[in-house]
Formats: sequence, C-alpha cells, structure tokens
Amino acid sequence: MDTSHPRATEPDVARRAIRKVAWRLVPFVALMFFINYLDRTAIGFAAPNGMNDDLALSAAQFGFASGVFFVGYILLEVPSNLALHRFGARRWLARIMVTWGIVALLFTWVQNFEQLVVLRFLLGVAEAGFFPGAILFLSLWVPAAHRGRILMLFYLAQPLTTVIGAPLAGALIQQHGVFFGLEGWRFMFFGVAIPAIVIGVIAWFYLKDKPADAGWLAADEKEWLTAALAKESAATAASQKHVSARFAFRSGRVWMLSFIYFGFIYGLYALAFFLPTIINGFQEQTGASFDVFQKGLITAIPYVPAAIAMYFWSRDASRRGLRTWHIVVPALVGAVSIPLALFAGSPALTIAVITLTAMAIFAALPNFWTLPTKFLTGAAAAAGVALINTIGNLAGFSAPYVTGAVHDWTGGYEVPMFIVGAVMLVSAILMAVLARRTASAPAATPAPVEVEESTR
Repeated sequence: MDTSHPRATEPDVARRAIRKVAWRLVPFVALMFFINYLDRTAIGFAAPNGMNDDLALSAAQFGFASGVFFVGYILLEVPSNLALHRFGARRWLARIMVTWGIVALLFTWVQNFEQLVVLRFLLGVAEAGFFPGAILFLSLWVPAAHRGRILMLFYLAQPLTTVIGAPLAGALIQQHGVFFGLEGWRFMFFGVAIPAIVIGVIAWFYLKDKPADAGWLAADEKEWLTAALAKESAATAASQKHVSARFAFRSGRVWMLSFIYFGFIYGLYALAFFLPTIINGFQEQTGASFDVFQKGLITAIPYVPAAIAMYFWSRDASRRGLRTWHIVVPALVGAVSIPLALFAGSPALTIAVITLTAMAIFAALPNFWTLPTKFLTGAAAAAGVALINTIGNLAGFSAPYVTGAVHDWTGGYEVPMFIVGAVMLVSAILMAVLARRTASAPAATPAPVEVEESTR
C-alpha cells in the first residue's frame, strides 16, 4: 500500500488534476455503486414487509433466491470484463446500469418463488462486471500513488447505501396502493429500479474514457495525467514480476487471499440480507410496534459508524503503512460480535453489537484490496483480482442460502450466526498465516506481499 505523501512533492498541476478527478468522477461513479448495491439488496427489505408472505416463501427459499444472484454474476463476470475492454469502460458501465435497471423493474410484478429465482439470476447476469469495471475505470484516470485514497472514497458508497437506502426503501414500502394498487414492497422495487435506468443513460454522456477527452480539465492537467498514466503503463508492461495470468491461478497467495475475502463477504451479505428480518423480530421480543420507515431507520443505524470506521481505519493504514492487524483485528471483532448479537438481551444492545460487526467488516475491506497488487502486475493482477472477487462472491450465494436453510432446520438464527462468526474467524487466521509465511519467505522470492506483522 502506498505510504508516501505525493501531494507534498508533486507539482501544482498534479494536485489540481487529481482534485478535479476526485470531485468530478468519484461522486458519480460512487452514485452508480450506491444504486448497484441498493438494487441487489432490495430483496432484503422486501422480505419481511410483505414479499415473503405474498409469495409464500420459507427462509430457505428466500435465502436461495437472494443468493442465486451471485451464480449469474460469477458466470458472466469474466466475459463482461472482456467486453468492457473491447467497447470501453464508459459505454459498458452505462450498458450494465440500464440492463440491470430493466431487470430490477420486473421484480415489481413477480408472482411466485420460481419467477423470483429467475429474476434474481438475471439480475446477477445484468450486473456482472460492474464492480471490477468501476475499479478499472477509476484506475484509467488516477495514477497509482493516489489510487488508494480514491478507491476508499468510492467504497464509502457501500455502507452509505444502507444509511440512505434503508429509510428510503421503508418510505417506498409505506406507499401501499398509491401506484396502480401495487403492494408497498412491489412499489419499492419499482422505485429503486428507475434510477438505475436514468443514471445509466446519463453515464453514457457524462463519463469520458480518458483524461484527453475531458473538457473540464485544463490543457496542462490533461497532459500531466496522460503522461503519468502512460509512464505507469509502460513500466508495468516492462516489468517481469508475476505478469502472466497463469501465475495468478497457480499462486497459493492468491488462493489464500480468495478464501480470506470469502469470509468477509460471507459476513457482509449474511448481515445485509437478514438484518431487516432480525430487526422485524424485535417487535415480538419487546411488544413494540415499528412502522416500515422506522424499521428502515433502525436498519441504517449500524452503517453510519461503519462508514466512519472505514474512513479512519483506512487513513491509519495509509499513515502507518499497512500492517497485518489492520485486517486481522477487524476480522476477529466481526467473528466474535456477529453471533453474540442474538444474545444481547435487548434491541438497543443488539443493534450496538451489530454496529460493531458492520464497523469491523467495512474497516477490513478497503485495506484488503491493497494486497493483490503488492505482488501481482499486468495480466496476473487482472486475473488474480478477478479470481479473488469471484471466490468472494461465492459467499454472496452461500451466506444467505446457508443462513436461511439452517434457520429452517434449527428454528432460529443462533446457529446460522455462529457459522458466520466461524467463517470470519477462519479469514482472520488465514490472514495471520499468510503474513507469517510472507515474512519468513526466502529473500530470493520475488515481490512478496508487503504486509508487516508489526503491531506498532
């Protein structure tokens, strides 16, 4: 991870160029990510607010429908990325948004479990390639020295999706019967789908493929960005350190990072899909009554501190240099806290523990993504990042399905949440093992993962 402070040594044109890119592109691409994450997790808000009852879904069926999204997503991710390279990131990202918006709109009229599964699968197909495509798009604009901070700002969209999206979804669900007599949960699907289509069309015209095409950059800013990015590209092409895709698939480090990421995503999506349902159970536990909007606000509570924790934890990692504990400690906190949330004894304490879990997961993720490029470049980096993301997204399928199936089997969420904790614990252990192996690797080993074991 970059620990230098380029702003102190680079010319004024560099600071101006990066500042303009940060203000002009990052908020818009983050908005795209916001809509992306909201559309894929909207099913979690619909489930306890009428959808499960209207479609007669069991917990296992809901979990399967939630997770089947990732089957289509994984199958099409590599072909989608190849198409992105061929047609250009701007065009392909716009196409992805419009396509998934159309599919998301069809959820408004779903009638049964089978249709729900088909639509969730197609939604995954439509969204395939968006996240790595957005990362690639930003990398085409920002030199590596600034990329960590830019990606952290981009990643803030994920927790903020729930902060804003949960109350928004609740407000839409309350509009029962206002639009052609649609149930509230159906109107919610309609309401979150339309922005994807609209923003997708705008993206086609708003985004530009490269700095040279940006009318909002001054001539010297275009020249500096183009030269800096070209210099990096040439250096990467000339580098002999782990550039083949074959190396990435044969690398034990890549596979270990893949399984570590699997644990984080398992915790993230178990939380995202079932938190609204768990909060719905507070009413039975306490005898209190919450309307849908209030439930949305309660759902959003953990993600405000999560966004703050992610920002400052990443900032600390940048200032100190990435240490093993920047990833291991959040993983351990998540592993312990998520099963304990069900034994907290009160809604307030339960939310507090879940908040700690969300803070842990989001603190780890941006720092984790700095690791692959520590020892991979070129085609190896592309293949390695794709493999890690693919294995991680397998957790997106397995987490909701296993959680729902074990709930049906045991009659509660205690065992499923202990499973989530165990998976995150394995991620923490693997991260510590990987760091120790890297630290003890022979000096001749090229370009090891630069994660230090220091706890300073």
